[in-house]
Amino acid sequence: VNPVDFKIREGYLAELLPHHFPLILGWDVAGVVAAVGPAVTGFAAGDEVYSYCRKPSLEEGTYAERVAVQARHVAAKPSSLDFTQAAAVPLAGLTAYQALFDALELQSGESVLIQAAAGGVGTFAVQLAARAGAHVIGTASARNHDHVRELGAAEVIDYTQTDVAEAIRGNHPEGVDAVFDMVGGETLTNGFEMLRDGGRLASIAEPPALGEEQQQRGLSARYVFVEPRGDQLAELARAIDAGELAVHVEEVLPLERAADAHERLEAGHVRGKLVLSVSPPRS
Repeated sequence: VNPVDFKIREGYLAELLPHHFPLILGWDVAGVVAAVGPAVTGFAAGDEVYSYCRKPSLEEGTYAERVAVQARHVAAKPSSLDFTQAAAVPLAGLTAYQALFDALELQSGESVLIQAAAGGVGTFAVQLAARAGAHVIGTASARNHDHVRELGAAEVIDYTQTDVAEAIRGNHPEGVDAVFDMVGGETLTNGFEMLRDGGRLASIAEPPALGEEQQQRGLSARYVFVEPRGDQLAELARAIDAGELAVHVEEVLPLERAADAHERLEAGHVRGKLVLSVSPPRS
């Protein structure tokens, strides 16, 4: 279950993607292939797979017993994970991967600030950035500091008690190389203050706008709307099975409790991911 699910439910994406009712929510899935199309190669009935199932229009989601998905959006499920753990990976894992390496082009030795580091995307982003050799700074409430450090963050800032920009400038007077924003609004705007000249910002919350001052400083900013990529899911699976990337599931709920999962996400402060368990298809 992802924040985008309740945003779709509330109609916030109505201008972005076509909607067709009745609309089934959900973009993440892990399960067993029931059948393949005649042109599909590389997958067969019985294979255990996982996928980010976003389609051009919103209608046939993954809060269901069965879903059809393009083969190029699918990868073999990490063998070290069960289905509920694997289902927590696709959207959040791909979002972190594409923001860090496609948008920010993060390199070993660089410093990166990851906002909301204990959340679903943040837990993947911290691990992936640390795995790539970056100096990771995360923001999180105090109760999650140890958790974020265990994920690989070198520094953790309590955004509820501390001015994040002031803390960053105190430890990194010239600013950091990159900022990954997942909050938007004032948090996104403040992200520019924490970058060194020539630094990069990526946001998944809203399209960032560069002002004249930011342009003069050589800053760059990208908006990331995650794309389905089976090849990148395969890379994430390799990292998971190698013990380099952990999946953090806070709770597994039956599909019948999807509304409870939405309420939990909307309230905030979920560590890692909430997953819905769907009963096997009826014969």
